[in-house]
Amino acid sequence: MFERPQGGERAILVHLTLDRSEEDAQDLAEFQELAVSAGAEYMALITGRRPAPDPRLFAGSGKAEEIREAAKQGDAKLVIFDHNLSPSQERNLEAFLQCRVVDRTRLILDIFAQRARSFEGKLQVELAQLRHLSTRLVRGWTHLERQRGGIGLRGPGETQLETDRRLLAERIRQIRLRLMRVERQREQGRRARRKADLPTVSLVGYTNAGKSTLFNALTQADVYAADQLFATLDPTLRRLELPGVEPVVLADTVGFISRLPHELVAAFRSTLRETVEASLLLHVIDASHPDRNGIIAQVEAVLAEIGAVDVPQLQVFNKIDLSGEPPRLERDSEGQARAVWLSAAAGTGLDLLSTAIAERLRGGTVHGWLCLPPVAARLRARLFNLGAVVAEQSGPAGEWLIEVRTSRGNVDRLCRQEGLCAEWVRSGFEIPVV
Repeated sequence: MFERPQGGERAILVHLTLDRSEEDAQDLAEFQELAVSAGAEYMALITGRRPAPDPRLFAGSGKAEEIREAAKQGDAKLVIFDHNLSPSQERNLEAFLQCRVVDRTRLILDIFAQRARSFEGKLQVELAQLRHLSTRLVRGWTHLERQRGGIGLRGPGETQLETDRRLLAERIRQIRLRLMRVERQREQGRRARRKADLPTVSLVGYTNAGKSTLFNALTQADVYAADQLFATLDPTLRRLELPGVEPVVLADTVGFISRLPHELVAAFRSTLRETVEASLLLHVIDASHPDRNGIIAQVEAVLAEIGAVDVPQLQVFNKIDLSGEPPRLERDSEGQARAVWLSAAAGTGLDLLSTAIAERLRGGTVHGWLCLPPVAARLRARLFNLGAVVAEQSGPAGEWLIEVRTSRGNVDRLCRQEGLCAEWVRSGFEIPVV
């Protein structure tokens, strides 16, 4: 009779290459960092190559024997696989190794459970954990296969497994209802921002790329930032002042990772809506990363999975103090800001990023003359506050003739808010886009 082994932090890490391509050293390093982030003290790293997973033990009997010997020598009570295991493979491995077995999905879920701080974040992580657990009740717990019995417990014959399934489904339903209420509150905030025409700029990127450090540098916030994977999970919104445009809302979101578990994508979908509905994405990239292009491709894949691939994007190459690159602003063939190189920790290049964000949010620069009637004094003051006025003349009837250079978004926003679209442009004055 197999009872599930007790937990422990001393672990054996297992990373197998399952195709004929060369082993990706960066994937291996990321797996080791994930294990350390979860609090594991790994005693050995077992690697290997297989054409396909073994149906029973995933790693095959010979490799499983090697793992068992390594666990004995290192007195490890935990084996972590850098792969997703089926419930039967997990059960067979635990019976063979006499150790607890954790796959990649459960490892990441455990890190998320440690990092979540807000009420919403904790609910989202619990939902993801329960969804993952619901597929794995038929595992090593022999008591789940027995019917409940004894004095006061005899009844219609429901097994412990059926009871646990029912309780699990009920808990998932309760969490979904709570998350729906939280999502309604977030949607009210989004509607208020849309009504006030406040654009949202969302920070996205691979975990540990420096998003929270950049967020703090731009907004003078105090969001937790550390040199570790998934340092922050909970989304944070702050007001950001930019030159030449009205204030925007900057959102710091959860970092991405290769092979992000689908349970997490589903559970964090409401949080990721800040990314999907953003006016601009700041794709933060670790400029010192040895596989920078591969990391960019993995983030793009996650953005496509959550439906944010079409949101305008500005690349931000961070950590240039580690890569030796100078701060600079890169433009495409049409002169549009495409990428910014900076160091959030050192504070270099932040002015270039503010300029680039402001340019991208403008959607094209508007330059021309406006004719404002005397009743538009508040509008005139707002144009001056935006720094959009180049020159001003007085007309014979008391109107103002103002030369304006600002973003088209500012023009459209002021038109809607002031209701003076018909009176703005006098015959003969045009506002071309340059």
